[in-house]
Amino acid sequence: MGSSQDTEITLGTGKLLFLFFGLVGVCALFFALGYSLGRKSDLGVAAVTNAGTPKVSTSANKAVSGAAASPQMTFYKNVEQKDANAELNPAPETKADTAPATAVPDKSAQSGVDPATTVPTAGYFVQVAAVSKQEDADSLVDALKKKEYPAFVASTAAADKLFHVQLGPYSDVKDAEGMRTKLIGDGYNPILKK
Repeated sequence: MGSSQDTEITLGTGKLLFLFFGLVGVCALFFALGYSLGRKSDLGVAAVTNAGTPKVSTSANKAVSGAAASPQMTFYKNVEQKDANAELNPAPETKADTAPATAVPDKSAQSGVDPATTVPTAGYFVQVAAVSKQEDADSLVDALKKKEYPAFVASTAAADKLFHVQLGPYSDVKDAEGMRTKLIGDGYNPILKK
């Protein structure tokens, strides 16, 4: 039998660079294709949803049409679901989604705070999040209240334009630190504020 000879293929620098940039180009092409298809399908879903939503002119029902117009779930609505495939199943509409915008003081009444009084400023607070959308803040407060936390939304200064989801006030820093530890155990990343 004849001996088989191994052949060695040697590629120069130019050929290696050509192969490398060729692979980068192919990857970029597939990324751009996937991105454009994803953007088109997202816009198609939004257009279908907006076409099926009736126009509402009153300010009390503005929250209802805004919630129905956005089919995508926000982070906090996704967190409050217990299902492993929460991103596949949109959250069922709750009373908070259909309540008029004046229902915010009513939520503070549920936590034991008198709606006629302002949010207390003395003491220690445990802040869970500071979000830019009232809808996200309300969803997070609802999720915390389901876990029996005394949560509320504090929109402090107009300068930061954020809705602060907080628990408290606590007169002792040890009480606030204990609540912060409990929240960390539940998967939140809270901070203490004075």
